[in-house]
Amino acid sequence: MIDLRSDTVTKPTPGMMAAMMAAPVGDDVFGEDPTVNALEQRTAAMFGCEAGLFVPSGTMANQIAVRVHCRPQDEILLETNSHICLWEAGGAAALSGVTLRTIDSATGDGRLGASDFTDKVRPDDMHSVRTRLVCLEVTHNRGGGTVTAPGAINDISRWARQHKLATHLDGARIWNAIVKTGVPAKVWGGMFDTINVCFSKGLGTPVGSMLLGPRDLIAHSRRIRKLFGGAMRQIGFLAAACDYALDHNIDRLAEDHANARIIADAVAEVPGFTLKPHEVETNLVWFEVDAQHGTAKDVAERLKVSGVLVAPLGTRVIRAVTHLDVTRAQCVTAADAIRRLAR
Repeated sequence: MIDLRSDTVTKPTPGMMAAMMAAPVGDDVFGEDPTVNALEQRTAAMFGCEAGLFVPSGTMANQIAVRVHCRPQDEILLETNSHICLWEAGGAAALSGVTLRTIDSATGDGRLGASDFTDKVRPDDMHSVRTRLVCLEVTHNRGGGTVTAPGAINDISRWARQHKLATHLDGARIWNAIVKTGVPAKVWGGMFDTINVCFSKGLGTPVGSMLLGPRDLIAHSRRIRKLFGGAMRQIGFLAAACDYALDHNIDRLAEDHANARIIADAVAEVPGFTLKPHEVETNLVWFEVDAQHGTAKDVAERLKVSGVLVAPLGTRVIRAVTHLDVTRAQCVTAADAIRRLAR
């Protein structure tokens, strides 16, 4: 099977497995795992942050950030189709008593500008929640893997500071944005109070994300990680996989971006399939399916028969994701299977 359901389906390479098996380990709850400590320091330095906290998932990193920045009856401003809103099981409300105020992307691809936040701060009134946090997502998953320009993000961050709001970046796929734009990690890290980066998507590790930020916030985050059940023990094996990925799997993301365009070109040729958005910037290809093809699940089943797995993520919405476990030749084969659906 050519598995395009997600970039989370990758398996560790032999080199990554060797690095994992050779890792020195200790009890991370006691702060004694040398491989984890080194990874936290390395990743924080990459993004120009003071400290980092290794966690099992990007969702946990985001929810820890929500808890650290907010208290019950606070409100987060974020794009309507962001991961925190759609795919984290209502964590902000369930775990932290925090509400979400969603903002529609005028471009329809998840990108926001400073003007979208005009008049969004609640009044200082006992009847209102307190607007406290601005969250952005880069790359934007449901937006089609789009990258908000750093200049636009700077404008939003400046607006947030003027209104005494904290800022957090869901940068689960920030590595793709770094490769796409050439803008270094320190620039992205410098625009936010906290940032979540994920190792288990484009970088191909079996598990792991990192929450980055000021030393005092990360110290508080460590307590919240314990509360949320994310404190782990001898996890240097996992951290070693992440360290290996930082050495070997960032620059190669450009291959995933090129392969995604092969898939997107095929989708664009099928009558009744519509790319959303039309331009594929990174490794995510989202498209809508007209009724003539049945439902998204119907299309996914027909592609499965042809040896291609895609993810139906709505009645008429499909996502295909390129990653390090699919080659250019396999993407050409998948593209041919997609074109055959037109016949």
